[in-house]
Amino acid sequence: MNYLTPVREEDQFDLARVQSWLSPIIGISELPDLKQFRSGASNLTYQLEYPDRTLILRRPPVGTKAVSAHDMKREFTIQARLKPKYGLVAEMIALCEDHSILGSDFYVMSKIEGEIFQREVPADLSASDISLLADSLVGGLVQLHSVDATILADLSKGPGYVRRQVEGWSNRYQNARTGDVPDGEDVMNWLDANQPEDVASCVIHGDWRLDNMVFDLTARKLVGVLDWELATVGDPLMDLGSALAYWVDRDDDALFASLRRQPSHLDGMPTRREFIARYLELSGRKCDDFTFYEVFGLFRLTVIVQQIWARYRAGQTTNPAFADFGMGVQILLGRAQGLLHESRTYQRFHSPL
Repeated sequence: MNYLTPVREEDQFDLARVQSWLSPIIGISELPDLKQFRSGASNLTYQLEYPDRTLILRRPPVGTKAVSAHDMKREFTIQARLKPKYGLVAEMIALCEDHSILGSDFYVMSKIEGEIFQREVPADLSASDISLLADSLVGGLVQLHSVDATILADLSKGPGYVRRQVEGWSNRYQNARTGDVPDGEDVMNWLDANQPEDVASCVIHGDWRLDNMVFDLTARKLVGVLDWELATVGDPLMDLGSALAYWVDRDDDALFASLRRQPSHLDGMPTRREFIARYLELSGRKCDDFTFYEVFGLFRLTVIVQQIWARYRAGQTTNPAFADFGMGVQILLGRAQGLLHESRTYQRFHSPL
């Protein structure tokens, strides 16, 4: 599948100016062929194709400031430090902090060649291929969580990661909420009342999905992990819960299944319960009830989708991929509400007398 498109009008930039800055770094003076990746709902990703080399440029949406969700220096630095310890990260080429070039910080990295699998997969994908995808999805996350987090020590805020996340994402939802979506108060209140202690502090990805992974099926291995925008040092089970928010099982209801972005429904892919069990087995961590992490993951994804939906409604982006994000907010929040209503904690305090 071709994930590249001509650059959208709203996302265009002065390629000659960028190339003038990049030329002495890479030793190439000619302008590359420029394309934009259609995927990516937050930061913008472009392909710079030269005759004998292909690079990737990452920048924030036009008009945004260097908040944590769009901090190019942070994203570049995380990957540069991770690369020697976690080889699945792309090679960082250069960071530009001169806003006269493109209007914001941006960076350039090497392209990891391979296959990326999104909602649908080729019909000839074998059972062995699917098994590779499934094993890599779980094993790659366990491997990341085992990296020595001291390489990103300056990103760690110490104990209280779960509390900070619950408070932070609740505030973001309230700030981004538009009048056409639910207030989410029941979910936010439940998360606040039922948060566990941190189980550990490690490097986490923050957006662990199959379509952020690059595979070499010929070599039978995972060769790259992309999109480190939300990476930090934090609780590994919170990272797992966030990953599972994207996971649609084969027997999920049609409404939630409509949000599926990866081939999690295929025979040979683990169910959510199997995903959790396999992760706990490989990592050696314990968790008797995963409900909190699953509800948090769904709520966190709700907030991310709502932030994009608010931008779309305000006309700050015209990307047609965002046209149904308002409905996505309602579906995700409804699923989180369903899980907390089924939880033992909720039932204990809301059972009839």
